[in-house]
Amino acid sequence: MKENFIPDIQNPLALFKTWYSKAEKSEPSDPNAMCLSTVNGKGQPSSRMVLLKDYSSKGFIFYTNYESRKGRQIFETGKAALNFHWKSMDKQVRIEGSVVTVPPKTADAYFASRPRGSQIGAWASKQSRPLSSRSEFEERIEKYTKEFEGHDVPRPPHWSGFCLVPSLYEFWQHMPSRLHDRVEFKRDGKRWKRIRLYP
Repeated sequence: MKENFIPDIQNPLALFKTWYSKAEKSEPSDPNAMCLSTVNGKGQPSSRMVLLKDYSSKGFIFYTNYESRKGRQIFETGKAALNFHWKSMDKQVRIEGSVVTVPPKTADAYFASRPRGSQIGAWASKQSRPLSSRSEFEERIEKYTKEFEGHDVPRPPHWSGFCLVPSLYEFWQHMPSRLHDRVEFKRDGKRWKRIRLYP
């Protein structure tokens, strides 16, 4: 049992990197999938799955339509939470923190790397808004396909990236008999305070 305990690493980003690297090799589908939770000004939470596109000491980056529900809620509160669950490894990581926008150049570079169909979709979709019929959406896809035919698709002004800047990490390791191993890291100024939690 001891070999499955969370290793004695004092830097949460280093521990995340170790686990994430293993997930990239063992998780059968989308190891970068994460549950993003936001909350509106009235305290109503909302969650959905998104994809992590980059991470560093500065934070965890994902991209979306800024006019979507998650985009509007992030701008309203400036906070969010992430949850990675890698079933193949029986591991989970929760991350909470504040959220900032990524620089336009960073968003432009990532948008340019996306498949053309996804680029067109970013223009055609009024994400999270009511849609009268599927045909309406298909008409918008056709409209922008024709509009950008023959040249590069520019990044829409309403589509960009967010970076979650962590203030808390929690690492969870499944153990037999539900005697799980949990370690929390809380930001303490420029340092991280490591705390072991009861399962």
